Amino acid sequence: MNGIFFGIVLIAFLSAAWREFAHVPAEGVQTPMEALSAGMIASASGAVELALGLVGVMTLFLGLMKVAEAGGLLVIIARLIRPLMTRLFPEVPPNHPAMGAMILNLSANALGLGNAATPFGIRAMQELDKLNPRPGTATNSMALFLAINTSGITLLPTGVIAIRAAAGSADPAAILPTTLFATVCATIAAISAALIFKRFSALGPVDPAAAAMERPWVADDPAREALPEDPGGYPLWVSFLALGAILALIPATILWGKAISPWIIPGLMMGFLLFGVLRGVRIYEVFVEGAKDGFQVALRIIPYLVAILVAVGMFRASGAMDVMVNLLGGLTARVGLPAEALPMALLRPLSGSGAYGVMASIINDPAIGPDSYVGYLVTTLQGSTETTFYVLAVYFGAVQIRRIRHTLAAALTADVVAVAAAVAICSYLFL
Repeated sequence: MNGIFFGIVLIAFLSAAWREFAHVPAEGVQTPMEALSAGMIASASGAVELALGLVGVMTLFLGLMKVAEAGGLLVIIARLIRPLMTRLFPEVPPNHPAMGAMILNLSANALGLGNAATPFGIRAMQELDKLNPRPGTATNSMALFLAINTSGITLLPTGVIAIRAAAGSADPAAILPTTLFATVCATIAAISAALIFKRFSALGPVDPAAAAMERPWVADDPAREALPEDPGGYPLWVSFLALGAILALIPATILWGKAISPWIIPGLMMGFLLFGVLRGVRIYEVFVEGAKDGFQVALRIIPYLVAILVAVGMFRASGAMDVMVNLLGGLTARVGLPAEALPMALLRPLSGSGAYGVMASIINDPAIGPDSYVGYLVTTLQGSTETTFYVLAVYFGAVQIRRIRHTLAAALTADVVAVAAAVAICSYLFL
C-alpha cells in the first residue's frame, strides 16, 4: 500500500501543479492548488464522518453476530459449506470462528447489504489474524478472503435497485441478471488470481520467537483457549441441497427482487434473534456484549480511511481523473464502454461515494436515463464492483496489517473482469 498511496498523491500533486502554472486567475474561481487543498480537507473530514457513521451499523451487526455465534449458527453454516470452504481456505480450521464470520460476510454481500457485511468482514479478519504467525503481514487466507469480498457474487443489489426506482426506471430490477453474471465472472477471476499470485509472494519461514512476542497466541501457551473439536461436515447431500436452495434464489430475485429488498435487514435481525431464543441464548445480554466492539473498531479504522480517502480526493480534485477519461474514452467506446460510463469504471475501486455520485448524475440525466444502455451499464457496475481500496484499508486497518502481499493485485484483477463482464452482458441484452 505504500507505493499505491504515494503514487496516487504524487500524480495528483503533479497534475495540480501543471494546471496551476497554466492557470489564468479569475475572480471567484479557485486555482488548481486551492481546489486540491480544499479536496484534501473535505476528504479528511469525510473519512472521519464515514467512520463515525459506521459506528451504529457496526454496533448493531456485531451484536447480532454475537447472538448467532452464541447460538452456534456460525458452526452450523461452516459445517454446511465445509467442503468448499476447506478447499479454498486450507489454513483455517473448519470450525474456527473465522470460517463462520467469512461466510456471513459473503452472504451479506450477496444480498447487497454492504454496511451489514462490513462488521462481519472485520470480525473475520480479526479471527484470521489470530491464526497469523507473521504479525503485520497478510496471510494467504486473508488475501483470498478480501479478493472474494471485493468481487462477491451478488444475488440482490438492493441499494442499486432502489436508486434506479427513484430515478424513474420502468424496470428497476432489470440489472439483477447482469449483476449476477458480472459478479460470478469476477469471483471466479478473484479466486484464480489469488491462487496464482500467491506463488509470486511466497513467505519465508516463521520466526517463532518474534511471533510469540507480538502474538502470544502463536506460541504454545497453555492459557490460550483451545479450539473446539472439529465436528466435521454435514453429509454431502445436505451441502448440495443447501447449494440448490441458494441457486433457487436467483430466479426469485429476478421475479420479486423489488418486493423482497425491504424485508432483508429487518428479516436478518428477526432471524438472528429468533435463532438465539430457540437455542436458549440470553439475547439481550449477548447482543450488548457483542455490540461493545463496534465503537472501538470504528475508531481504529479512522487513520486508514483518512489516508486512502485523502489520496483519492486529491486524485479527483487535481483533474487527473478527467485527463484519464479524455485519454481513454475514445478507445473504450469501441468495446462497449462509452466515455459517459468510463468515470464510473475508473472511480468505483477508489471511492464508493464518488462512484455513487457519478452513477446518480448519469441515470438522472434526462438525455440518458436509467433505462438506456449507459444507464443499465453504470448501475450494473455499481452493483457488481466494490470499492477495493476502501475495503483493503478498512479490513487490513482493523488488524494492523501493513504488508498486503498479492491482495491488491488479485482484487484489481477481479475488478477488471467485473467491468469487462458487465460491458459484455449489457451489450448483449440492451444494445
